[in-house]
Amino acid sequence: MTYQTLLVEQHDIALYVTLNRPHCRNAMSLTMVEELAQLFHELEHNQNIRALVLKGSEGHFCAGGDIKDMANARGRALQTQSSPEQKENTNPFFELNRAFGRMITQADHLPQVVVTVLEGAVLGGGFGLACVSDVAIACASAQFGLPETGLGVIPAQIAPFVVKRIGLTQARRIALLGDRFDGTEAVKLGIAHYLCNNTQQLDEQLTRVLSKIKRCAPGANRVTKSLLHQVGSA
Repeated sequence: MTYQTLLVEQHDIALYVTLNRPHCRNAMSLTMVEELAQLFHELEHNQNIRALVLKGSEGHFCAGGDIKDMANARGRALQTQSSPEQKENTNPFFELNRAFGRMITQADHLPQVVVTVLEGAVLGGGFGLACVSDVAIACASAQFGLPETGLGVIPAQIAPFVVKRIGLTQARRIALLGDRFDGTEAVKLGIAHYLCNNTQQLDEQLTRVLSKIKRCAPGANRVTKSLLHQVGSA
């Protein structure tokens, strides 16, 4: 499959997926969300891929939802709608929000070990993806945050995964204040597991993580991940 917003490559046991909209710090358009959802669907029963590596292009992981893209989409949609009822129901933000909710749930339930490489902007939806990864590697200079409330938006799809990752107390502070923090703080909060100082260290740590995954029995990893989901949801 050819992707507009993703770069996809397989190396050994891992599928590397790079969010590739560098002009907007890899912010998510509806196309990107739909492409990720399709890719995750294809991975659900793929036993040859044992690890999924999610990263961003040109120094940023993901800056959240692309507000400008949504505004442009709304303008185009309004031009094609004739009735007042159709125009009232034309809201690309809600469409993107619903699609993102479905996609992040897919990511959370993938049988593969999901590894995120976090640098630059890790905001909004990017923050959410970090919270559903099994292993997160962060650069110390990365900027994490939930800017939604500052934009007049409710982080409804992301909130459950953030709470599950770091607990209600810290999730309240981050979401309600719109605070931003670096990779060092992200590791302290439990969002990320490994801290690196530069791109070379990120790559080296990723290699070590994938080596450990490769040593594990693939069937045991899949069943264990499913079991942990059940325990965590009990």
